[in-house]
Amino acid sequence: MKNRIKLGLFMGAVLFATSCSLDQDPISDFSEITVGGKDTTDTSVKFKTKEEMKTQYDGIYKAIQNAQEAWYADMLVLNETHSDNAYCGSSGAELTSLEQQTQDGTNKNIERDWNAFLGYINTANRVINNVDLVPDQSLTQAERKQWKAEAKIWRAWILFDMVRLWGDVPVVTEEAPDITAENVEEVYPLLYPSRKPVAEVYAQIISDLNAALEPGGAPAVNAGNKFLLTKSVANALLARVYAEKPVRDYAKVIQYAEAVQNDGFKLVPDFSDLFSVNDAKTDVNFRNTSESIFEVTYPVGSGNWVTWMFGIDHVDPNSTYNWAKWITPSRDLIQAYENEGDNVRMNQAIVWGQPSWSNHYPSDHYPFMYKTRSKYNSIIKIRLADILLLKAEAYVETGNLQAAAALVNTVRNRAKLADLPATTVSSKEKMADAVLNERRLELAYEGQRWFDLVRTGKVFSILNSLNTRDSGRLPMTPVTEETVLLPVPQTQIDKNPNLTQNKGY
Repeated sequence: MKNRIKLGLFMGAVLFATSCSLDQDPISDFSEITVGGKDTTDTSVKFKTKEEMKTQYDGIYKAIQNAQEAWYADMLVLNETHSDNAYCGSSGAELTSLEQQTQDGTNKNIERDWNAFLGYINTANRVINNVDLVPDQSLTQAERKQWKAEAKIWRAWILFDMVRLWGDVPVVTEEAPDITAENVEEVYPLLYPSRKPVAEVYAQIISDLNAALEPGGAPAVNAGNKFLLTKSVANALLARVYAEKPVRDYAKVIQYAEAVQNDGFKLVPDFSDLFSVNDAKTDVNFRNTSESIFEVTYPVGSGNWVTWMFGIDHVDPNSTYNWAKWITPSRDLIQAYENEGDNVRMNQAIVWGQPSWSNHYPSDHYPFMYKTRSKYNSIIKIRLADILLLKAEAYVETGNLQAAAALVNTVRNRAKLADLPATTVSSKEKMADAVLNERRLELAYEGQRWFDLVRTGKVFSILNSLNTRDSGRLPMTPVTEETVLLPVPQTQIDKNPNLTQNKGY
């Protein structure tokens, strides 16, 4: 009987390993599968040469560059459509349920993201767990430490996104070894991990980021290459983490935000420089600006495919509005820009076109998300304005309203807007609302709005009154404490008996 149980577990594990969509191996001559130490007596050594290990290190950046669907497009849906900034655009059930707050465990997009995020963690773990084992001494200790630090930043970032979306999530820090009938009971927890409490997830995130900041760890900022997991990225993520974790530490938010500022980042003078294409429509005007902390670059000769999800490709004369696009700007966001007189940022966030459909607006004047407007546009994941406004939020929470106002005004002035009025600066409640509104106008369609609403406790009051303010919004189910988190995909619960579902689903 015991052998039959082991065999059943073994076969189930094999089925899991072959059916799960965590196929994030980098495209290369070497992979975990092809170079797994097959011709060495040391079976713990998967990658024997520097070249083989570098392929896995490069695989992290390839995974990030190829993560346009789950880590960019879907994250925009979860932050913009799932909040008050956008409508779903199309009539697909996965998108409409997220707009209406009726998502459940069968949502295929949510399942796709869960699987993809665990796959990204796997790319990080492959480097973290193997780089020190490579016997090739041409791979220097300095390189080993740096590559491991960059991998830890990537793992921490994905865990951070997961814990904000699902709450308790698996914390996978080890690779599962080859499965045999003899070791399946030992390997089983690695294949079918349980969810860890939020506090443990945050502890792992902070540990990874602090490790990356150790001397000789992550590289310093490179002004010519912001597609690099640097110490600045780790500091920016720590600022976000201490603003989001259940026990907030606003002093640390300020500390890590200042560490980012000390690395020399500056707001670009012209807001359009972050997103614009050149007059000839052959390339973007700028990459790796002084404001960019981390961006995924797609120079001429490569290109992202995600642009066509949101509108037309403005460097392709043959691009058309040939199907209903995602992330349709909401009337509520447009009104927020108009209320502020904020034409500068609205014109960079929204462009008007004439498609053949009229799902949300008349077809002769239809708004589209504009920040990723060509296949050559970078996907900007962190920039200085975000960190300055997060620091302002921390100042408000600690009662330093003047310092908060100074930061907000810096961002507002770049958008040709006046300083906040004295009546706002003198009130903690009004300043909190002003910072939140500034983040909305500044960071629309950059994947921050839902997280901002949840973090500040405004998600219920703002979203549960949205149908009374926005005539274009689909009828919404009220957001509750239980439905703030996403459901765990039911397919994964069916495969993994150690997973549990979030309350409310």
